[in-house]
Formats: sequence, C-alpha cells, structure tokens
Amino acid sequence: MDVSVERLRDDIESTAEFGAIDVETGRGRSVFTGSEADERTRNYLVSRLDEAGLTTSVDAVGNIVGRWTPESADPAAPPVAAGSHLDSVPEGGIFDGPLGVYAGLEAVRAMQECDLRPNRPIDVVCFTEEEGTRFDTPLLGSKVASGTLPVDEALDLTDDRGERLADALSGIGYHGEDRLAAEEWDAWLELHIEQGTRLEDRDVPVGVVTSITGITHCRVEISGEANHAGTTPMGGRRDALLGAAEFALDVEDAATELVETASDTAVATVGRTDVSPNGTNVVPGHVELGLDIRDVDASSMAYLVRRARESLARIERERGVETSLDRYVDIQPVAMSDRCRDAIHAAGEHTDVGTVDLHSGAGHDTMEVARVTDAGLLFAPSRDGISHNPREWTEWADCARATRVLAAGLARLATS
Repeated sequence: MDVSVERLRDDIESTAEFGAIDVETGRGRSVFTGSEADERTRNYLVSRLDEAGLTTSVDAVGNIVGRWTPESADPAAPPVAAGSHLDSVPEGGIFDGPLGVYAGLEAVRAMQECDLRPNRPIDVVCFTEEEGTRFDTPLLGSKVASGTLPVDEALDLTDDRGERLADALSGIGYHGEDRLAAEEWDAWLELHIEQGTRLEDRDVPVGVVTSITGITHCRVEISGEANHAGTTPMGGRRDALLGAAEFALDVEDAATELVETASDTAVATVGRTDVSPNGTNVVPGHVELGLDIRDVDASSMAYLVRRARESLARIERERGVETSLDRYVDIQPVAMSDRCRDAIHAAGEHTDVGTVDLHSGAGHDTMEVARVTDAGLLFAPSRDGISHNPREWTEWADCARATRVLAAGLARLATS
C-alpha cells in the first residue's frame, strides 16, 4: 500500500477553508457544531466518502460513518473503524481532528488501489462535538457511540443561547437516526497530531499511545466582601482575588511535588478566572475559578483534588472568606488495547516508519471508544508542540508517514 500525500493534503486544506479565520501567522479555523461552517465541512466529507465508494450514514447526534465493504469481506462481520472529528476550538488549527478523519479515508483508498482483500468491513468515522465548544460537552459524539451519554440526553443539550443540539443538527441536515454503536466494532484506530514536542524532540515519526490521561474539572468559588479600594484598610479586607491567587499557587506547588515524588505525568492548571465586581477601585468580592487536573493515574488526580480542598480550607481560616469546590467532570484514565498497539508497531516496521510508546496528555474520542472495544491511538509530530492555535502545524510528509502506518495497522486488523 501507498498513500497519496497530494490527496490527503487536498482534503485537509479544503476542509481548512470552511470556517477559515484571518490570521497574520499560520492557518486558523473556527468550526462549531450546527454552524454554516460545520454544514459545509460535513458536506465535503460526505462527498469524499461517496467518491471513494463508501456507504454513508448519519446517526441521531450527527456522527458520520462511511463504510467500505469489499467483496472479500463478510458484510456481517464486526467492522474495523478509524477516524476522528471535524469541529474545532475557537480560532484553532487545521490539523487537530481533520488529519484523523482524512487519514482514515486515505487509508481505505490506499487499500482499494492495492487490491487488498480484508475479511471485514472498514468504517471511516467523524464524531460530533469532540471539542465541546458549543454545547459544553467534550467527546459528545463518541460518548453517545460508547453508550456513556444517552441519545435523548445529548439531543436536549443547549448552547449558551438556549438552542438544543437536536435543533442545531436539524438546521444543517445532520440530525439522523439511531445510534452509532462503537461496541459493534472489532477494533478502532485514531490518528491525531501529538500536541506536544516528544516526537519532535526524539526525531521519531509516529507515537503509539499507551494510555490516555484522565481529566478532572473543578469549579471553585471564593466569596469575600467587595469594598472601596481607597477606604478599606489592608488589615480589614476579605479579598477574594488574593485568596484565589494563593489557591492557584497552592495547586502549582501540589502538582510540582507530585511530579517529583510519585507521577511525572501529572499536571494541574487554574486556567479560568471570573472576578467580581472586576473594578480597579474595588476590593474583589467574588471569584470563580476553573481547575483542570490530569494524569494517567486516577489516584494522583484524587490526591490533587484533596490538596485543592485543603488549600481552600486554609484560605477560609486565614482570610475570612467562604469557598466551595465542585468536581463536575471526572473522566478516568484509559489504557489502549495491546492488540491495537501491537498492530501499530508492526505496521511501523512493515512500512519502515519508526514508532515509540508515549502517553496522551489530552483527551480524544478514542478514550470513549476504548471503553467498549479494542482501541488504539497514534500520533504524528506537532511542530513546536503548538495546537489549538492557527500556528498548529504538522509537515505534510509527517502526515503521510503516519497515515501509512495507520493504513497498514488497519489492514492487519481487518485481515486477521
């Protein structure tokens, strides 16, 4: 098999035109579920699936599947599947998601052209709302496909204007029927950009993911007392923002200590603040914080949440404020299937493309699929590790190398 870097590049660059934004450096896109850009992105994918002779279907939450069933395959056999997503973060790059979708399609085209005779069908998949940008539910489509999120509950989700997912999908013609059932796949592979520098630093073309990090999100509130900045003495203040600052530093200290003593993959970030009244001449009375904790070890995540609670208790005592912490997202770490990892490594050897094991510090649709069937995730290098940014870049040659490994891995799984 050989893949066409020209076809792959054309598909990704064509997709980059939908929701394109003006930037001084790089190439950016903003594609949100149910938008006009999303409709155009989906229509282009369906046209490319049709051109390749795949049978296309759309489920109730807009997940798109193109199925290739060659004459050699048993139509009733559980398929092997590959894909990713086509939505983006605001002002994101052009590779995060689209590389995985179109690498899956290019893998099928490469198999067709070399007359490969798989024993089972192959699905090319585009999941809905992986980024969670509009409906505040990351991995939405894959959660539905894995059975983690019921279809009716997903369709009732609303955006910040109150519009339901069901109505947004109907508006662009992608509110289909039934549920894409990931548990019916024999295996799943996803190609994604690394979004880090480990492959670049090691000069290795493909990363084979061993496990995907767990993710905890906490909503933290600190309530003090708003007061006049000029007339309130320093010793009599209940400054919520200073409490928040101490909390952020405590979180950093706890994570750094954990990395040095127990788990070098742990990270913790206070990444969002909302200060009220937010006036230069007003002592801050209330602060909301967003805390992100990740690791491939669930016990490490629990430890960092406990340290965060201890920090808030101390701040309450010392600053006379009130605090709360709501752990509203708790996604457990997921290990990749040995069978799929072995297939990817063997594919690398077969195609003479180097591979290396590493973990994923970002969440991906694969972590949901892995809950119900064998799943594997492979990475292509990211220049300077930049992602979720118009300067996100993966060399076209690296895209093609990783796609060759994906194609050979899918072929091994589909013919075994």
